[in-house]
Amino acid sequence: MPDDDLLFTSATRLLALLRTREVSAAELVELHLARIASVNPRLNAIVTLTAETARAEAAVADRRLRAGDARPLEGLPVTIKDAFATAGVRTTDGCKLFETLVPDTDAVAVARWKRAGAIVLGKTNVPELSFDFDCDNPVFGRSNNPWDLTRTPGGSSGGEAAAIASGCSPLGLGSDLAGSIRMPSHFCGIAGLKPTGQAVPRTGHLPLGIPPLPLTLMTTVGPMARRVEDLALAYNLIRGPHPSDPDILPSVAADPASVDVGALACAFYVRGGSTPVAAPIQAVVRRAAQALADAGLRVEERVPAALANAHRIFYTLVTADGGNGFRLLAGDRFDDYRLPLRRLIEQTNELPTSAFLLAGMERAALRMEIAELMTEFPVILGPVLPIPAFRHDHQGHDIDGVHVEHLDPLWGTDCVNLTGLPAVAVPAGATPEGLPIGVQVVGRPFAEGEVLAVAAVIERALGGYRRPPLD
Repeated sequence: MPDDDLLFTSATRLLALLRTREVSAAELVELHLARIASVNPRLNAIVTLTAETARAEAAVADRRLRAGDARPLEGLPVTIKDAFATAGVRTTDGCKLFETLVPDTDAVAVARWKRAGAIVLGKTNVPELSFDFDCDNPVFGRSNNPWDLTRTPGGSSGGEAAAIASGCSPLGLGSDLAGSIRMPSHFCGIAGLKPTGQAVPRTGHLPLGIPPLPLTLMTTVGPMARRVEDLALAYNLIRGPHPSDPDILPSVAADPASVDVGALACAFYVRGGSTPVAAPIQAVVRRAAQALADAGLRVEERVPAALANAHRIFYTLVTADGGNGFRLLAGDRFDDYRLPLRRLIEQTNELPTSAFLLAGMERAALRMEIAELMTEFPVILGPVLPIPAFRHDHQGHDIDGVHVEHLDPLWGTDCVNLTGLPAVAVPAGATPEGLPIGVQVVGRPFAEGEVLAVAAVIERALGGYRRPPLD
């Protein structure tokens, strides 16, 4: 297979080629390192490179492959979001407070992939403390979208999405608090899985221990790749309980191939949140809904009332302490936070206990409403975001002539994190300017196999991943 094809094929295909010895782990590592050297200076997606370690691990992988002792990810190069602890490798979460941090141990999810034979090429860029959907921080600076270098790749797993879309990595580990896997996947034209909230251990994800509790409980760890087929294997290797994270529950392996997609029903929406939805994105969602109907699913347009208040409820919960958790983390170094994060913290008012409890009750009601809808429609389809990738240094967003503030478009992703449900972002089209548009497929708790199977139908029907015009 030509080098270019190897850089842009699926992780599943690369694993098959490794097992049949049509390519070696050493060759794959060198190929990806060369690609990183070629395009990363324009993207700033990979911020810490572990080239020599990767080469050494590739030699080990090739010996195991020759001996017929391959593990599930044996010899596959991967990248890791810089919010995850990596043993012996700098981990900053884009924050000067952690600028020199070199952990002694791996995050649980990182360790599970490495034990499965994955080879870490490096760490990918994030917003400061992974708390934005633009990818810029005071440690490493700004990342660019491979489809348009004047635009953001999204956040907070933005460097990961840019690296995968541009052929620098076939598989990456991301995390998702308010859409931080799904938004960059949508902006860069790749696939990303936000698993069920209690499926994957969060231990080793920075920053740890910041109150309020919902900030931690609504954070989810999941895989990102160019093709939906790669997400099931990658997810299955990181799911499941760990003594360090008692909130994580046992779960069944995701098996999309066993799902009878035609027996499912899907509700879809193109509006209903707290902002308008750009017309090209509405059109792509409708095409995705039609693709599912053509595949035999019963598809109906339904607008969950929960969408209207999801953004307000979400940010009430995650900022209810008035930013005191972030202040506590900084200690006497509060001014080390970049101005946008400082402003967000300073503008957050500490709420009385009654307001926090009310938001908790509203969240419970929202979850009940979505659960009731899912008794009839086990799958819900909608936009990932109401906008495509936006330009750097923007001042809010213009959605078909309506101005909205920076964080306002997050209502659809916020709603999923409030419910804890699994969701996949899958590429499904493009704007008239050629920017990627993804759609969001949401499923029932621990039904990752169903959402991946439905996402694969959309991918096959509408084309899925496209190579960005970066070269």
